[in-house]
Amino acid sequence: MRAWPARRLIVPSAVLFLTAAGGFSVFGAAILAGEPEAKTEGRAEQLPLPSTRDDLTDADRARVKAVTRPATDFSKAEKFEAMSGGAGTSIASVNQDILSQFSANITFAEEENFKLGNALFRKLWVSSPSSTQASDGLGPLYNARACQTCHLKDGRGHPPEGSDDATSMFLRLARAPKTDAERAAIAAHEVLNFPDPVYGQQLQDSAVPGLPAEGHMRISYTEMPVTLAGGEIVSLRKPQYSIDKPGYGPLDPTTTLSPRVTQVMSGLGLIEAIHPADIIANADPDDADGDGIRGKLPVVRDPQSGKLALGRFGWKAQSPTVRQQAADALAGDIGISSPDARRNHGDCTPAQTACLAMADGVQARLGDTEAPDPVLGLITFYSENLAVPARRKASFAETLAGKKVFYDTGCASCHVPKFVTRRDAANKAHAFQLIWPYSDFLLHDMGEGLADGQPVGVASGSEWRTPPLWGIGLTKTVSGHTFFLHDGRARNLTEAILWHGGEAAKARDRFAALEKADRQALITFLESL
Repeated sequence: MRAWPARRLIVPSAVLFLTAAGGFSVFGAAILAGEPEAKTEGRAEQLPLPSTRDDLTDADRARVKAVTRPATDFSKAEKFEAMSGGAGTSIASVNQDILSQFSANITFAEEENFKLGNALFRKLWVSSPSSTQASDGLGPLYNARACQTCHLKDGRGHPPEGSDDATSMFLRLARAPKTDAERAAIAAHEVLNFPDPVYGQQLQDSAVPGLPAEGHMRISYTEMPVTLAGGEIVSLRKPQYSIDKPGYGPLDPTTTLSPRVTQVMSGLGLIEAIHPADIIANADPDDADGDGIRGKLPVVRDPQSGKLALGRFGWKAQSPTVRQQAADALAGDIGISSPDARRNHGDCTPAQTACLAMADGVQARLGDTEAPDPVLGLITFYSENLAVPARRKASFAETLAGKKVFYDTGCASCHVPKFVTRRDAANKAHAFQLIWPYSDFLLHDMGEGLADGQPVGVASGSEWRTPPLWGIGLTKTVSGHTFFLHDGRARNLTEAILWHGGEAAKARDRFAALEKADRQALITFLESL
């Protein structure tokens, strides 16, 4: 792959221009944003959200519609296709730090907040009581001591291959509702599911001194050969999960184990700035158009506002905002409370009395949580403004050939290439940008092969949010591996595609039936993202 020069990118002069508001847009004068046509009507009635974009003028609406139409000409790259994250796209040299750059269009003052947030993201927390009071409060049960430990270089996590290093992968624990009251709570979006009565929502494999850890994840694999067109054989590995040496007795018999690797951090603020109407427009839960692709809205209740919202983050789209995702990770992964997740003992349950008896790290002179404001806000700002890297080789013939295969096989039905963010985004750097995340941000049934059996809110045990693909070709460079899917079972992109089932089965089968050269072309395209 060709690395972009650190400060040089040749683009048409119309790509970047100063807007009336003083920010930068990535649109030339002839194109701007619009909204896709909805597949069906009335699907947003249960949500307090507009079913059409309310942030655009009629003129803008037409321009948005034009620029977000699916590609039909594969002889050349589309305008601005290399600028995956709009004006905020990073054009830094491609190396291990490429996913850790700040958005190119934030202000100089915001760079300071980004760097402060980065320092807090890397901060190592310590157990209580401690002389370093600003870092006090770890655990008592935890998976990592810092955000950066799981999100190393802000990249993709991995299973513990050849070692016990599971710091970027963990097990979610949950059971289905058992009573009418619990079922009603799920239906009202008051809870996502119910934790194990002893071990809580997540298996913590570390603990502060004097407390046993909850246990350790164990994985075993069974190899399954798959024959592709032309006779090529690919082996898929099917994982089985268990808990070694559970520290607090057996789990509830109905508790399910859902493995999750950490996801790439780039572009989160841009995802949050996508207008809900554009996500709603792609939903088709009843398959009204008969294409076999449904796409369900990930409806959740925002814990802070109490209102229904679209989930956008997490493998099952359980978090509506970057801030809530950060707060839940601080509490669940590190055991640190914040204003948006006031759990001073993290994921300790009432059954874990020794855990609850441990000292917490709240310092009254600093606030009433272990990570009081502005800590959570700075971590959130950092997470929202990690830049999406520029595309590599977007205009190369082999990339364009793979792009055509991507469309022809139906991948773009769920991995929707592009959106235009809302004009009224909270941060001007995220406003009205043409972005290329390659996701519809909806829930899809991926079949029994990828099912974890664990419902999360409206997501069933076989449904997952379509993960964005931007930056996927940099996984080896940044993270040193090529493990994909929610549990890293796929050892490369070919295996990841072949694991697709359910609504994606037809696209998978088309890929398997391709000639080897066409299959490689598709992989080449994905590696350019």
